[in-house]
Amino acid sequence: MADVTRILHQIEAGDPRAAEELLPLIYEELRHLARVRLAQEKPGHTLQPTALVHEAFLRLVHNGSDQEWDSRGHFFSAAAEAMRRILVDQARRKMSIRRGGSLKQHDLDHVELPAREISDNCLAVHEALSKFEQRDKIKAQLVKLCYFAGFSLA
Repeated sequence: MADVTRILHQIEAGDPRAAEELLPLIYEELRHLARVRLAQEKPGHTLQPTALVHEAFLRLVHNGSDQEWDSRGHFFSAAAEAMRRILVDQARRKMSIRRGGSLKQHDLDHVELPAREISDNCLAVHEALSKFEQRDKIKAQLVKLCYFAGFSLA
């Protein structure tokens, strides 16, 4: 227990190796905290406990702020708050208009799409071009380029 507090003070002092020492000591407790947090979320959540732990740890230790940790309990309290904020940020991103807002996602695996029928106009154009091609191959090619490829007569 005292090791965690000592390492937290080393992190405050700017020791770059201290964060590497801290994570193995607290990792399992942070994963437990993350599992508890994610259990309170809706089913089908895409964020995994490991990802939540890593994101929270980065925010707490590697964010460059001058955070002072009074104790191990203070650190875990801040970790819980960081996890809560990460989950809130993710929920906001999911609900943003850019991602569909309040629209619901539906699985389309079981939806049968109607087969697209070839238009009668398409068949008529094809028949007309075939007949025209028999009469004048070059002019028929020009019509195809204009009609289908969007080229101009020039």
